Formats: sequence, structure tokens, C-alpha cells
Amino acid sequence: MTSPPRIPLPLLNGGSRAAVTCEYRCGDACSHPAPNPTANGYLGDIVTDVINRRSALRAGAVVAFATSGVAGLSGTATAGDQDGDEARGGGGTPGLNFDRVQPNTQDAVVVPEGYEQAIVIRWGDPVLPGAPKFDFDNQTAAAQAKQFGFNNDFAALMPLPGRNQLLVTNHEYTSESFMFKGYSPAGPTEEQARIAWAAHGLSVVEVEQVRGSGRLKPVIGRHNRRITMTTPFRITGPAAGSDLLKTSADPTGTIALGTLNNCAGGVTPWGTILSGEENFNGYWANAGQTAEPVKSRAARYGVATGATTRKWERFDKRFDMLKEPNEVNRFGYVIELDPNDPESMPVKHTALGRFKHECANIRVARDGRVVAYSGDDERFEYLYKFVSKNKMRKGNSSAARRYNMTLLDEGTLYVAKFTGDSPASEIDGTGKLPSDKRFDGTGEWIPLASGKRSFVPGMTAEEVYVFTRLAADKAGATKMDRPEDVQASPKTGKVYVALSNNVDRGVLPGKESATEINPRNNNKHGHILELTEHDPLSLRFDWWLFLVCGDPKDPDTYFAGFPKDQVSPISSPDNVAFDQYGNLWISTDSAGALGINDGLYAVPVDGPQRGNLKLFLTVPRGAETCGPIVQERLVTVCVQHPGELDGASADKPVSHWPDGGASQPRPSVVAVWKPGRHGPAKIGS
Repeated sequence: MTSPPRIPLPLLNGGSRAAVTCEYRCGDACSHPAPNPTANGYLGDIVTDVINRRSALRAGAVVAFATSGVAGLSGTATAGDQDGDEARGGGGTPGLNFDRVQPNTQDAVVVPEGYEQAIVIRWGDPVLPGAPKFDFDNQTAAAQAKQFGFNNDFAALMPLPGRNQLLVTNHEYTSESFMFKGYSPAGPTEEQARIAWAAHGLSVVEVEQVRGSGRLKPVIGRHNRRITMTTPFRITGPAAGSDLLKTSADPTGTIALGTLNNCAGGVTPWGTILSGEENFNGYWANAGQTAEPVKSRAARYGVATGATTRKWERFDKRFDMLKEPNEVNRFGYVIELDPNDPESMPVKHTALGRFKHECANIRVARDGRVVAYSGDDERFEYLYKFVSKNKMRKGNSSAARRYNMTLLDEGTLYVAKFTGDSPASEIDGTGKLPSDKRFDGTGEWIPLASGKRSFVPGMTAEEVYVFTRLAADKAGATKMDRPEDVQASPKTGKVYVALSNNVDRGVLPGKESATEINPRNNNKHGHILELTEHDPLSLRFDWWLFLVCGDPKDPDTYFAGFPKDQVSPISSPDNVAFDQYGNLWISTDSAGALGINDGLYAVPVDGPQRGNLKLFLTVPRGAETCGPIVQERLVTVCVQHPGELDGASADKPVSHWPDGGASQPRPSVVAVWKPGRHGPAKIGS
């Protein structure tokens, strides 16, 4: 097999994400010290004991992009001088026989040769009855509350009776300087703040598939809904009603208004949506002026010590910690939404802990209990799982769904501790494989709390659920390189974790250096973890690093042992999903570390092609690939923050995707399919 044509990758130039994105999405977290001050020891040095016990513990066998790049509303890849399976590079793997896309910096969504694409819905498109047509220069909060929100991230397609589906989408954050011309960061107007409140949250939109095509057309249906920063949420679980959650507006501590910075999520087996509240810290002001213990607790979550970027505290006192010190404690949870019932109140599950949830995804154990996995997306933070006390009820009735929505309110919350099986001297921070030729080891789940019982000395159960990071610190959890999306393979049950990057590892004084589970210092490109449990209820596991990302030509990369001259370059894995064949699909955030646009990749996790990573599509310049959905005959992705590059703004746009001409860039959902004789053909056929 000959390798696919390659393009030279530009030299790195500083960080991999535009500073303006960091400012709006996460409060510029990477320019501040990581808020984890602990010195938890890594267990990789205890090698002799680990090797002796190993058989017992085994669970089973950014560059600045040129604004003059190739522009366009869409694009397709070319296969260079190759043809057939050699160009496709899939070796006949079901679902992966497509011509890999070449890395690029186009202002377009680029898809494989022979595939088509179309916009499903864009920021500002109508969602609710009476929504006006989007007018960039004349936005109002009332209009935005009925329109598709900004910066779509996680997405799910839920079946309806007949041919239609419900598209459920998160709206992670707002980038005000890209939303309003003449925007003044120092002096935003109240209307601009209210527009942003309405642009956060989630959208539920009915879509119909155009016959003979993969196009999805939005419909104003009875299920359509907008969740915003003013939507009431019921707080549930063991911390509901806690004094730590009470405010002047809600003295009961049981009803919160709104959800924000919703990143990834998941679809439950009972047909609801889980969504993770991630970088909530950047929305609250004046934590540095509060008294202890509020001040130190807020610091552990990176809450702004002074004014915030958006200045919302000027228009609503709940964003000012001097006036409402507990309001921030009501964010940072996994929320659950029933898209089948547009009148239902969504909930915030305190039993899953409070941290920067990238996601929450569910497995069902043999006895019917459910297990939820979630990563805390920040440098040197932790990986968690929750095991329910009660068992899932089968069936699709509304009564069964209501009962199953209580499963995440009672159970045990755990945090992961990893052990490497190689001598510490063989983990030198360069990414060089140890003598056993792979990064691997064992691990355990450490209990933090169960119901009203705390397993963390010096902390009540309520404190564990509300200040989960502090509890995990005390428990001695393993510090990770930004654990993001977590998904279990529907074929094998193995759990896959995207670890995005951590440029502080082994670089900053006092910060942890490379470990076998996080084997590179100055980790720009991240890695994919593969975790095996006997059963979802197991408290022991085995782990391997499936991918160590970056330019395959670099010696510090690893693709499950597959020949590196045949794979696509990848940086900063973010979201993961599985297709019907069990192939893993990976979307990226910050591929600019390689000087290329972000994209969606696919890779077999088993068989002779294991590790043969292929680039399926790329998104426009400055954009991030989010929320992949991979169906038998359709792939959709959320294109987040197109054109969001330093020096750009609504007054100086550098992208005109998706509408072309001189238009403003708009976050959008895109559908991709392969035309067939009687409609879309199978993806990768």
C-alpha cells in the first residue's frame, strides 16, 4: 500500500487557539496559572508493586492563518495520484472507504471526493413561531430568544414518528466582538448582554430529510424549543436545597435560571439529552474581593477575581459574587432535557458533581444500573464516573422516561487514579515509547460520595458535590491533560477519552512533568485514552494510549502501532463518537497547532487497520469541529466560531462562511452525505 499524498505542515508559532477564543470561551484560562495547586503523586514510580499485582488487576485480556487562503462556501478533497483502496487508505474497513481529505486552510467545509454537503441551520435562523428573519445589524434579545443560538457545540438527532427527527444542539458561548459591529468590550450595552443571554443554552428543532438527498430542512414543529439564560431549571440530587445553593432570588436552593457554556453531551438510553456546563467560571465577577472560604473555593474553579470579559455583572447582580456569592455554585453541572416534552422543566444533576463538565455519557450495566462518565476540561484536572443506585426501566413511555430521569440523582461518584507499568526513567517527556512499546497500565475508581455520605475526610457530602475539584484533590486523583469527551464503544464496551492538550505539563515550575498516562511535556497535541473495565460497575480498569496525536512524521506520535506514513495528522482531539461498525470518529479543537484547519477524523479501533486515522472533513478557517453525529447514511457536524482569529471582528471579518460574499461568518450545523441511486448511500461505502 502506498501512502496518501501529504502536504508539508507549517512550523508551530505559539499557541494553537486564537486568544480571542480563549477570552470568550474559558475566561482566557490558559494565560493564567492552572487552578489545581495540589501535588498529588503519580503512581508510575511504584512499578515493582504494580507489575507484581498486574495480573490480578487486569480487567480483561496557534499558527496565524493567512486571510488570503483559498476561499469558498464548500469544497471536496482530491485523491492525488492514487485510486481505489490505496487512495482511500481504509483497507476495506466497513464505513471508512472514502478518499481522505488533505489538511488545508480553506474558508470552507471540505468533504471527500464524491460527497455532498448542505447547511442545516445557522445562528439566527428561526426556531420558534414568530421568529423574525435574522438581521445581523438589527439584533434584539426578543428575536434571539426565538432563533438558533450562537456557537453550536454538541448535537443529537432524535427520531420522531415518521421521517422527521429532532435536532438538539448546545450553544456553548458567545463571542460578542464577532456578534456586534462597533462592539465596545469596556462598555457593552444592556441589550447586547440580553442578546447574549438568549444566544446561550440549547435549541430543539424539528428537521425533515429532503427525499432523495441528505439535506435536513428545519421545520417549525410543536417540539421546537429554546433554552436560554432565563429558562428555569430544577436542581436535583443530594445537594438540592443546600445552603451552598441558596440565593436571594431562590432561598430554597432548588430552582436555577439558565444554563451556560454547554459543551459536549450525550443521549441517554431513555431518550433524553445530557449536556455539560463547562467553562462557567468566566461569567462571574469579583471573586477576589469575597471572604473565605468563598474566595479560595472560587479560585479552585478559576473564577474571575475582578470584572468579567462580558461585564454581565453590570446588568444582573447574580453575576457579581460580592452580591450573590452562591449563584456561581448553581452552575457547572450536567443538565438533562427531555426533548419529547417541550413543556418539561430541565434539571441540573448535583450527584454527578460540579466541575467543568465536557460531557456525560451513559453505559448500562448488566444489572440495569447506569454509569455516567465525564471529564473536567482543564489542565491537570480529573476523569470521573457515576454509578446509579437504582436500575433503569425499559420502555419508551413518558412514565418510564420520567422515572429514568431520576437515576442520576442517587448513586456513587468516583474519580480516576492511574498507574503506569513502566519505570519512571523510561517516561522522559519526549513521547518516546517505553521498552514494552506502549503507554499502558492499570487504574482504580476512588469513591468521593454516595447520597448523603462523604468518603472525603473533612468534607460533607454537599461540599463534595458542590466543590468536587477540592474533593478529588484530597482523594489523590491523577492529574490529566484536559479530559474532554468520553464515549464507550457500543461494540466492545471499551471507553475512549479525548485528552485535548496541556502545554503547561513539565514546563511551568511546580507543575507535574510527564507521566505514562500523560507522556509528553509541553503537550500541544493531546492523545486518546482507551480504558477497559470487566463491567461498567468495576472499580479496577486497564488502560492504553490508543493515539498520541500530532504530525505523524514527528517521533513523539503514536497511532496504535499502525504505520505512521499512512495516517492523517491530528491535533487536540475534543469530541468522539462511534459509527454502526464500531469505528471511532474524532473532532478536533485547535488543530492550528499544526497550522491546519480543524476537522473530523475516523479510525478503526480493532482489526488490522487499528490506528489507521483518516481525515473525513475540515471546517473553515478559525472554526472548531464540534458535536459529530455519524449515522448510516449521514454525518453532521457543528461548525463553531468560524473566522474567530486574532485581529478579526465583526468590523473586520476574515471568514465569510457559510453565506459567502461580504457576509458575516455564522456558526452552523452542516450535513454531509454520499449520493446514491435512490438517495444517500452508506457513509464510507
